[in-house]
Amino acid sequence: MAITFELIKQCSKTGARAGRLYTPHGVFETPIFMPVGTQATVKAMSPDELKAMGAGIILSNTYHLYLRPGHELVAEAGGLHGFMHWDRGILTDSGGFQVFSLGPLRKITEEGVAFRSHIDGSKHFLSPEKATEIQMALGADIIMAFDECVPYPAEYDYAKASTERTTRWAERCKKAHTRKDQALFGIVQGGMYKDLRAMSARDLVAMDFPGYAVGGLSVGEPKPLMYEILEYTVPLLPANKPRYLMGVGTPDCLVEGVMYGIDMFDCVFPTRVARNGTVMTSRGKLVVKNAEYARDFRPIDPDCECYTCRNFSRAYIRHLLKAEEIFGLRLTTIHNLHFLLNFMRNMRKAILEDRFLAFRQEFRAQYQLH
Repeated sequence: MAITFELIKQCSKTGARAGRLYTPHGVFETPIFMPVGTQATVKAMSPDELKAMGAGIILSNTYHLYLRPGHELVAEAGGLHGFMHWDRGILTDSGGFQVFSLGPLRKITEEGVAFRSHIDGSKHFLSPEKATEIQMALGADIIMAFDECVPYPAEYDYAKASTERTTRWAERCKKAHTRKDQALFGIVQGGMYKDLRAMSARDLVAMDFPGYAVGGLSVGEPKPLMYEILEYTVPLLPANKPRYLMGVGTPDCLVEGVMYGIDMFDCVFPTRVARNGTVMTSRGKLVVKNAEYARDFRPIDPDCECYTCRNFSRAYIRHLLKAEEIFGLRLTTIHNLHFLLNFMRNMRKAILEDRFLAFRQEFRAQYQLH
């Protein structure tokens, strides 16, 4: 198998677990947050900087790389690893979420999805086979089955038909996938309906994928509902395989996801908000662009050991952002990614020491949610 998952420790009071995932490009420890490199680069970051902060695996985007520069070109360059000079793990999503986000620019049929490029309006067609072909050319260690992300809210009949189609598409992806050095994960859908989640999980587990993602959450539903669906769904997945919650990356959601037994997470959140001047701290988020920090010479987070916090003040970073200096965006991005990767390491340590519940309680007591 392209990947193997080792379960090292299970929390005695919750579903939280610490594991190790072996891939063709190295081993990484779980639970893990995967920085998102949509266009084969994590915005504002170099590969060496990502390694220095402990990133073991990053995510790239099939839809965007298919449109530009094209998967054939990436394959010529030696796949994503060679193209972007990254020798650790890579996961590519199938492009499903981006295609379905196009709204009126796309049309779904049983065969696949016809859509127009958001770049130049050109017409394209993405089927399960095509999405798999593109991802095989990109050469990531972990690739995702082509699915439809059920929107929120969605009527039951729509969600059921969509989920059943996602299962059929997963079968087609599995048949089309031929690379032995690459793992194809299935994606559990079902909207906010527990019986559909159970149906999706049962059908995908029967196909024996090497790992499973929970998709269709964090799409606009209230957080308590997301947690309820997650708590119900995760136990339906095999304990001996990695579990991945797609598109989730705020500290509060990461803690809850880990508590319910999720091993892998990804989200554009830390890099996106960094470019708007929002940073994460051990006490909650801070908008460093705000006027109140103009003469604040403390680091972003006194408890943080990242390059930004060791060397620069809130006042300096605010000045850079107000002056639209690129270095300001780099400093906030470095901090946010370091913060989340370190946050995941601390959670893992708490699981290994069987004090995860105490960690969660302490986090909730001091972290201000906005």
